[in-house]
Amino acid sequence: MKPQSRYRTLFISDLHLGTKGCQAELFLDFLRHHDAETIYLVGDIVDGWRLRSGWYWPETHNTIVQKLLRKTRKGTRIIFIPGNHDEFARDYVGLTMGGVEMMRNATHVTADGRRFHVTHGDEYDIVIRHARWLAFLGDWAYETALFTNTHFNRVRRKLGLPYWSFSAWAKLKVKNAVNFIGSFEEALAENAARHEFDGVICGHIHHATIRDIKGITYVNIGDFVESCTAVGEHFDGKLEILTWMAIGPQLEPAVEAAEMAEPEFA
Repeated sequence: MKPQSRYRTLFISDLHLGTKGCQAELFLDFLRHHDAETIYLVGDIVDGWRLRSGWYWPETHNTIVQKLLRKTRKGTRIIFIPGNHDEFARDYVGLTMGGVEMMRNATHVTADGRRFHVTHGDEYDIVIRHARWLAFLGDWAYETALFTNTHFNRVRRKLGLPYWSFSAWAKLKVKNAVNFIGSFEEALAENAARHEFDGVICGHIHHATIRDIKGITYVNIGDFVESCTAVGEHFDGKLEILTWMAIGPQLEPAVEAAEMAEPEFA
């Protein structure tokens, strides 16, 4: 069995428990192989939008919640920052529930002294803020794409081919999507600079990256639906994207995987 990797901090977002697209088994395997002193759950951990339209909650989703709560009992600090899909949890900001601290946003100081604003990021998404009906429509289309992707990848697995995400590929190929990603990243970086942070750590758009934007370190955690990524902080303060795309002995974690390459904004 691969030994467990321990980090100072782990950042996880966009798990989307309650949906068929959630990669629950992969995430459970990730938890078996990774641990940290502090874990940030940076929004859309539970998909309340999907659960309202139809209940889906298999045993693996229960197991994830139980394992996270077990970590708090063993001394791990867990901070939950709700996103737009689990916005119901924003009613409990300021409370500690089952050992999990509920926060609207957070300030994280890395081991090397850098200050990061930690936020899900949906408040910087103009669609979420001003056209909520369009966001729900986009969510339906996205769920349909994931459903198609699931069946497509079953065939790929039988052929011995690795997982491939159509929606992740499309984000880097469709000009409007690329422009949206760029605008989103710049808006968060500008806000971090305005409040004198060294960087920002977020989720929301399912596009993992670590890059410099005008002197601000922009970190997007990605998701555990398409790209199966998280971000780990080492004990020297270095931040690293972790990609977890298989289970067990065949698994090879990757850092800044090829599919997470920077988009071109031309």
